[in-house]
Amino acid sequence: MNVPEQHKLIGTGRPEATYVVETVARELNMDPIELRWRNFIRQFPYATPVGLTYDTGGYDACLDRALELADVAGFEKRREESKQDGKLRGIGYSYYIESRRVALLRRMSRARSARADLFEVGAVRVHPTGSVTVFTGWRSHGQGHETTFAQVVADRLGVPIENVEVIHGDTGRIPFGMGTYSSRSISVGGSAIMKALDKVEAKAKKIAAHLLEVSGEDIEFENGVFRVEGTDRTKTFVDVSLAAYVPHSFPLDQIEPGLNENCFYDPTNFTYPSGAYVCEVKVDPDTGETRIQKFTAVDDFGNVINPMIRASARWFRTVHRSGDARTLRLRRQHRAIAVRLVH
Repeated sequence: MNVPEQHKLIGTGRPEATYVVETVARELNMDPIELRWRNFIRQFPYATPVGLTYDTGGYDACLDRALELADVAGFEKRREESKQDGKLRGIGYSYYIESRRVALLRRMSRARSARADLFEVGAVRVHPTGSVTVFTGWRSHGQGHETTFAQVVADRLGVPIENVEVIHGDTGRIPFGMGTYSSRSISVGGSAIMKALDKVEAKAKKIAAHLLEVSGEDIEFENGVFRVEGTDRTKTFVDVSLAAYVPHSFPLDQIEPGLNENCFYDPTNFTYPSGAYVCEVKVDPDTGETRIQKFTAVDDFGNVINPMIRASARWFRTVHRSGDARTLRLRRQHRAIAVRLVH
């Protein structure tokens, strides 16, 4: 049967790396927590041997918090109690540092002769009604991008989230796009949109200044309102949006009609989220039945846009890797077609 050696799997390589660290700790007869503490990076920026530079990190704080929440100090007592009940109890640790915002940086592109930069594109179109359409090159397939991107735009412009439409993956409508992979959508695609919004705001301030008969430098923008600094003279975002398309009094040599902006964004570095995980299990030595007694996760994600989506991603990752640890495997039929996941 023609069966491939590998199949598509999210987060490949992570379980193997954790297993290696745990194995090294056992072979050195060292506490796995101590092994990680000794090897934490504490001076930043830190240039790695593979050409990347970690800009910042707080690894000690994440691990300390995880150990506290997991009550690692009380583990030996719980293990003895389980032993008296004829059960085995174990505890395992994982600490990760990820590289997100993958965009095949310019220097890496040149080094690999890829002749490409995996930038992302964001386009923002403000309509006369004040509603907004966002065009982006990534493609959502269940991550909740439509919600998070709309949140970012609505918060930035001070408009209701229901007034923001997100268009993605439509090659007939978007300027260009490099796609969704390696958790790059909000950090690369979102940044492209934010930079397009910078341009929208800058132009909108010029229009507001014209309407209020002041200099553009005197205009401040917050919560959907353009205000002459230090006064109560204002124009709403809707006022300015309409004026952008009814420019009969514009100085057209200075302000072009319309309120549409694009941005191609290629980041200069990755982002490096990190986190500490602790899993405590109880095992029946007679049957091999394993039950997770407590699972603790402490992540340093940076700014969280949508806590519910973040939580769902965490649970997915936890359940997925729990299956890996319990020998989850792919069962195939003829022609190498993956049929289902089984334990």
